[in-house]
Amino acid sequence: MKFRPLHDRVLVKRIEQDEKTSGGIIIPDTAKEKPMEGKIIAVGSGTRNEAGKLTPLDVKAGDKVLFGKWSGTEVKVDGEDLLIMKESDLLGIIEGKK
Repeated sequence: MKFRPLHDRVLVKRIEQDEKTSGGIIIPDTAKEKPMEGKIIAVGSGTRNEAGKLTPLDVKAGDKVLFGKWSGTEVKVDGEDLLIMKESDLLGIIEGKK
């Protein structure tokens, strides 16, 4: 299935955090917090201003982003858990290497 968000919405896949701390302690699933980092899978076309001109989004597919813990709506596309959220729910783009 192909999915394309509308207007200023983006489709994000969460990036899972490590299951082990730097000290070697394994974190069980019940104690983990939801990751707040993700990768943009698809973006909408943008918003229209008052003059009717299309304003494209600042993010693009492949960008690594940071978002709020409770942001977005969880959906399942092709058996994969993804998030749909507005561009304004994104806190920023993560650039550079880890």
